[in-house]
Amino acid sequence: MVEEESIRVVHCGGSELNFRRAVFSADSKYIFCVSGDFVKVYSTATEECVHILQGHRNLVTGIQLNPNNHLQLYSCSFDGTIKLWDYLDGILIKTFIVGHKLHALFTLAHAEDSVFVTINKEKPDIFQLVSVKLPKSSSQEVEAKELSFVLDYINQSPKCIAFGNEGEYVAAVRDFYLSVYFFKKKTTSRFTLSSSRNKKHAKNSFTCVACHPKEDCIASGHMDGKIRLWRNFDDDKKYTYTCLHWHHDMVMDLAFSVTGTSLLSGGRECVLVEWRDAAEKNKEFLPRLGSTIEHISVSPAGDLFCTSHSDNKIVVIHRNLDASAVIQGLVKDRSIFTGMMIDPRTKALVLNGKPGHLQFYSLQSDKQLYNLDIIQQEYINDYGLIQIELTKAAFGCYGNWLATVEQRQEKETELELQMKLWMYNKKTQGFVLNTKISMPHDDHITALCFRNAEKSENPTLVTASKDGYFKVWILTDDSDIYKKAVGWTCDFVGSYHKYQATNCCFSEDGSLLAVSFEEIVTIWDSETWELKCTFCQRAGKIRHLCFGRLTCSKYLLGGTEDGILCCWNLLSCALEWSAKLNIRVMESDPYSENIAAVSQSSEGSDLFVFKPSEPRPLYIQKNISREEVQWGVFVPRDVPELFNSEAHQWLNRSQFYFLTKSQSLLTFSTKSPEEKLTPTSKQLLTEESLPTTPFYFILGKHRQQQDEKLNETLENELVQLPLTENIPAVNELLHTPAHVLPSASFLCSMFINSLLLSKETKSAEEIPDDIDMEEEKESDDSGEENDFTEKAQVTNDTGLEEDILHQLSKSEEKELRKLRKVDYSWIAAL
Repeated sequence: MVEEESIRVVHCGGSELNFRRAVFSADSKYIFCVSGDFVKVYSTATEECVHILQGHRNLVTGIQLNPNNHLQLYSCSFDGTIKLWDYLDGILIKTFIVGHKLHALFTLAHAEDSVFVTINKEKPDIFQLVSVKLPKSSSQEVEAKELSFVLDYINQSPKCIAFGNEGEYVAAVRDFYLSVYFFKKKTTSRFTLSSSRNKKHAKNSFTCVACHPKEDCIASGHMDGKIRLWRNFDDDKKYTYTCLHWHHDMVMDLAFSVTGTSLLSGGRECVLVEWRDAAEKNKEFLPRLGSTIEHISVSPAGDLFCTSHSDNKIVVIHRNLDASAVIQGLVKDRSIFTGMMIDPRTKALVLNGKPGHLQFYSLQSDKQLYNLDIIQQEYINDYGLIQIELTKAAFGCYGNWLATVEQRQEKETELELQMKLWMYNKKTQGFVLNTKISMPHDDHITALCFRNAEKSENPTLVTASKDGYFKVWILTDDSDIYKKAVGWTCDFVGSYHKYQATNCCFSEDGSLLAVSFEEIVTIWDSETWELKCTFCQRAGKIRHLCFGRLTCSKYLLGGTEDGILCCWNLLSCALEWSAKLNIRVMESDPYSENIAAVSQSSEGSDLFVFKPSEPRPLYIQKNISREEVQWGVFVPRDVPELFNSEAHQWLNRSQFYFLTKSQSLLTFSTKSPEEKLTPTSKQLLTEESLPTTPFYFILGKHRQQQDEKLNETLENELVQLPLTENIPAVNELLHTPAHVLPSASFLCSMFINSLLLSKETKSAEEIPDDIDMEEEKESDDSGEENDFTEKAQVTNDTGLEEDILHQLSKSEEKELRKLRKVDYSWIAAL
């Protein structure tokens, strides 16, 4: 049983991987990136998350390798602390409490006892670069209050600050100003470009800066797409700069290679540009990276680059500009039109991804599984262009079918509408387009749903539209002698007094269809498509419709725009109960009668979990999010949990996930994702994250079959294997220094003996060589009785333990005989 802890809202993944520049380990084997309140450690070879460094209580805003120990990592956060990590073991070493809200972090090799951070001073838009002295202490938490001012009037983005020429100076840009602070001279030089008042120079403002690692050269990126290379900047009058220009839009980030022979730049063109020898004629390109390049990082070894993209993706790139790995997080689309769904096959979260795509996102591994291109057209990144939008999607028939709706509307009278039906192909393990229907309705489609009943013979899809109609689509077989033709056709068209159809849903057994027409709910027989009854109420348009499940299947729930939740009884055709609740999300648990409803108030979003049979909620949690919750979904658990409290039992079979307006993915849990990882699972994480090659599939299945057979035999024989951590011989072998251990030939016999199982059943007893068979048989008959009497004597005579000698049991005598045979002569040689 799970211990009764308070259920709290936790981030379950989907955080931005592109919030700050990624950082490479010294050997280029790992890449670190901030992810909400965590720091994630990824393998550059397998793309898998090896560790999650958890400890900050607010957004992580900066990470840097410890320049004096490349196996350690610094991180800073809005919580006002700097933490030092051992990233290989995922262990927090030390926490430095600064007290200020930290926006960026920088480290230098020659500054052993200090780091540089960006803090906010007094006014909200005024930032300072300061040096923080990190005191040496044996305690795990240390106060670091000694701050030294370096630069004022800087940008909060770490892309606008760079240290150059092995830490001799620091350059910072903001608006039209470049500031350079020299540490030895303790002087600051400032350079100004033409301001936006002059229309000719309206886009001269700085966007990013990078410093040459060995020379006095500063590269700055600008809004107009130009790159300026500054030299002789130690003199305010003799400074010079040259321009490089290829980008047609703003330069998002710049980075020099380790040797300084190349300059990397990126922007909205989705192209990584390498300027060799900082010359315009020597350019190399890595195009078609998919989305805007926001950050560029270079590994300390110089063999790898990486780019962070606006679609929450990190691309690892070889020195020869070949992409080698892609770490894809949850894509943050402009708006989630399709809502959140669960793929019945992979149990992945499915929602809008890249423009025109559906993304399949694994909640367990916090990574994207794959993208499904729905619109199948090249996306043009132009703000003024009216794009084709993927607006609706629904799974049906246990994942065999997928329905999608896409639309484009340039003017009110010019609506382009298309519905596609996708069939799952077992051979290709993906969805294949089966039917394409142009203009299935004359107006926007408001809802679509499949009939997922087990007894339904033909797959059925229903669409509802603002044109006042709902349509029933069925799968028909038009195969002939020439070819197989299975496609979808319209079987029935229904309406109700020309009102707009706003929602539709099937009952659990598929016998009834509920369609809402503005303020009226209609119930239809799914066999004959006859109108059975209507529910009319004056509480506004129906926004949500949901049937009850299992024992509550006779109820229908509806949420209105005016903030009323209604529950109708389908047997009596009457209103069972109603409550005043401004519902934004209403989802039913597929494995229980529970309904989760999220309401919006002035203070935030509240969660109510209830059964339709009674209006009294099972569970209430106020203020689960300060912002509006837009979507929610129940996800079945792989392993059910058992909660003692009745209020927490709604989380036994399924877990509820919800998405906020800022597209933060949250869930309810008693433990954070990192706390659920046991130490052994953390150690095995690297082994489990091997690439899934065909060779791995062959060996993986073979190993699984072997493990299953072993488990079956162990269960049948009721043999309990000893835990290795509890065996003294193993502990001594692993913890004793190697130079004082005896020879390996001697240790082998001890180690094997420690692993042998002692079975007390007479069929499996081992017979030592120095015991006669007859003596063994005679002692077997009374073995159980002797053991029982010996235990009884021990329990009864506990007060006389010092006076009475303990009689050895039969199994203990056997162990003693084995120990007598062991040769301990090696001790004399010590």
